[in-house]
Amino acid sequence: MLFRCHLKRALPQKVSCRFCAVMGKLQSKLKYSTYKYRPDGFRDERTQTKAFQEYSPAHVDTVSVVAALNSDLCVSGGKDKTVVAYNWRTGNVVKRLKGHEREITKIACIHKSGQFFSASRDKMVMMWDLQGSSQPRQQFSGHSMVVTGLAVSPDTSQLCTGSRDNTLLLWDVGTGQCAERASVSRNLVTHLCWVPREPYILQTSEDKTIRLWDSRGLQVAHVFPAKQHIQTYCEVSEDGHKCISCSSGFGGEGCEATLWDLRQTRNRICEYKGHFQTVASCVFLPRALALMPMIATSSHDCKVKIWNQDSGACLFTLSLDGSGPLTSLAVADTVSLLCASFSRGIRLLRVDDSRGLELQEVAGF
Repeated sequence: MLFRCHLKRALPQKVSCRFCAVMGKLQSKLKYSTYKYRPDGFRDERTQTKAFQEYSPAHVDTVSVVAALNSDLCVSGGKDKTVVAYNWRTGNVVKRLKGHEREITKIACIHKSGQFFSASRDKMVMMWDLQGSSQPRQQFSGHSMVVTGLAVSPDTSQLCTGSRDNTLLLWDVGTGQCAERASVSRNLVTHLCWVPREPYILQTSEDKTIRLWDSRGLQVAHVFPAKQHIQTYCEVSEDGHKCISCSSGFGGEGCEATLWDLRQTRNRICEYKGHFQTVASCVFLPRALALMPMIATSSHDCKVKIWNQDSGACLFTLSLDGSGPLTSLAVADTVSLLCASFSRGIRLLRVDDSRGLELQEVAGF
């Protein structure tokens, strides 16, 4: 019996652009490669040429974080020490806010409002209101090192902050006063996320663990089994039943996202492996996109991947060549994602299921 095997080497992907000025914005046709994974395990490589709109940059340096404020606006921050509110549908800057003295590290939004919080390497947290002045509405000072975690309670009355100083602080949003303080040795906070409709806060750490905190007294309620690598980020599903965390790594070691049960068992449910560098962000995708539940991840390997939440199968990979490490990922609406990058600002991505599941880069700013 004769066996034949065809091996296709992955060649460096080429990106070519043609630019022309159109009504005050830069428009181009972008050619890029994507990979769709078939049920039989083989990979289809597709080269797409799509209309692409490049708007004026929101930032002049690396974008560290992006978050969706509502169905039209996003808020971002980065090394230029500026918080920018941006209409991602029109490509217009709504407001530029200055107040921090160093790089913006985290942003937490009060959804369907004009209010949000920003954290910085200057150890400060600021509350902003787009309907108000360009000055912070409230300031929160209490950490001795860079603030690396922000989470707003479901009723918006409390704010939890975390830092590399191993400390979590719980604040009264109205008064700006610290209500609770908790510290765990070696607990260098990387991200915080409040569980919807619950008093619990999920936290990832450089000590490779994920902790669940009870905001009533700010006590550790549960510690998930430790991973092999630093946990960089976490997100909780809308129903509060599951959460995902992601890992640092290099060369495919680590570099995974993990799905956990937040209910009775609190066990690990599934892992998503396929990135080759640190996974910096992970999100649950809206159920309106497909019949199956899905998650998306972004990585320092310049790739955004969509996964089948239940099976762990990678459904689609988009390579954002030239973007450098991808630093943050946010759901903008039912079909759109916002992806912050080290070198190419913020990328607007769109999920298209008209010809099978695809993820397309449609704009940048």
